Amino acid sequence: MKAGAKPPTVVEADAPPRAPLTPQDWVDAALDLMVDHGIDAVRVDVLAKRIGVTRGSFYWHFRDRDDLLAAVLRHWQQVTTDRLIDRWAAALAAGQTDAQQVRELMTLPRRGRTAARAARIELAMRAWARRDSAARKALDEIDGRRIDWGTERFRALGFDDSEARARSFLLYAYQVTESLVPPRTGAAERDERARRIERLLLAGPVG
Repeated sequence: MKAGAKPPTVVEADAPPRAPLTPQDWVDAALDLMVDHGIDAVRVDVLAKRIGVTRGSFYWHFRDRDDLLAAVLRHWQQVTTDRLIDRWAAALAAGQTDAQQVRELMTLPRRGRTAARAARIELAMRAWARRDSAARKALDEIDGRRIDWGTERFRALGFDDSEARARSFLLYAYQVTESLVPPRTGAAERDERARRIERLLLAGPVG
C-alpha cells in the first residue's frame, strides 16, 4: 500500500433478517418460562424481553395473556395426547398388538431427555391446574383420554369393562409416578420394576 493511501473499506455483511415470530414461538417461550418459574411468571412483558422483541409483537398473534394461555393448553393437549393417540392408532392399524402397545406405553416415562422434559412440563401443568379452572378442565380431559385409550387396549385383550378400566388406571398411575417422582434407584432397577408391573398388568384375570 502506498504511503498516505487510505486502507480499503471493510464492508460488513448485513446480519440475516430475523424470521417473523409465530404464535408457536410465543407458546414455546411461555412453556419454558412456566417450567422454570411457574405460571405467574408467564407475563407478556417478561416473554417479550425473554424473546427479544417489543410487546407489540405479541398482540399480532394474541388478544391478551388469557388467549396465550389457552393456546398453551391446546398445544400441550395436542402434543402429549392427541398426536400420540393418533400415532398409536396408526401403529395398531399397521399390525401392532394391544399387548405391544401396553408395553410401549410403559416405556414413555423412561425415554431419556424427551421424557424428562415432558415430565417437567407435566408437573408445571398440574401445579397450574390446582389454581386455575381452565387448566383443571384441560387436565381432566387429558387424563380421561389417556385412561380411556388404555382401557380400550385392556378390553381388546379380553378383560371386562371394570377390569380393563382398573388396569388402565394402574398403568396410568405407574406412568405418572415414574415420570414425576424423582428416581431413587438406578436404571437397571427401574427396568426390572417395569417388567414386574408389565407382567401384573398383562396377566389374566384373577378370581
